Amino acid sequence: MGRADILKPGRRKDGYRLITRAALPIDTVSLARFLIGKRLVRELPEGIASGRIVETEAYIVGDAAGHAYRGMTERNRSLFLEPGHAYVYRAYGISYMLNVSSEKPGIGAGVLIRAIEPIEGIEIMRLNRGIERLRDLARGPGRLAAALRIDRSLDGLDLCRKGPLWLGRGEDEQGDIGQSIRIGISRDTDRLLRFYLRGSPFVSGPRTLNE
Repeated sequence: MGRADILKPGRRKDGYRLITRAALPIDTVSLARFLIGKRLVRELPEGIASGRIVETEAYIVGDAAGHAYRGMTERNRSLFLEPGHAYVYRAYGISYMLNVSSEKPGIGAGVLIRAIEPIEGIEIMRLNRGIERLRDLARGPGRLAAALRIDRSLDGLDLCRKGPLWLGRGEDEQGDIGQSIRIGISRDTDRLLRFYLRGSPFVSGPRTLNE
């Protein structure tokens, strides 16, 4: 075995490694920005599917548009875990959405992962979505969840530990980050809490928000 074959703990051969909880900013807005450029990794029986996170939205403490606004319930309790846990819910009874808890334990807030650039396991994502077009595989939170086969069984999962779903980081990370209002909400609509990778064709939403 040569030196090129020796990997640092937690590092994959394609250059990305697990993000530890200590590396996460304990602030919802900071986490939403931090996650741009990071990897979302899904381990499935047929292989690994992963992508570069290119779009997020922050749902901060006291946010009327956030699921934690009225306090903890059985449904949203994962939002109140320490940073780096998955909160998965089903929107309108149709699509699952993946969020990352973002504040100290007991404080409810989270970051919605809105889109990824597919990188690994693209054929797996195509089969999961039933479409071929690369740009549309995971462009939008519902599409993302379908492409990676994310559902409520992953709710509460620790994303800072290797498992069926986890967060990673690589060498090619953030780039130029844009900021805009959030998409598809009816309360606290004017807050600039959406972050996206400028110039990425994999970002969702209207062109006017992605300039």
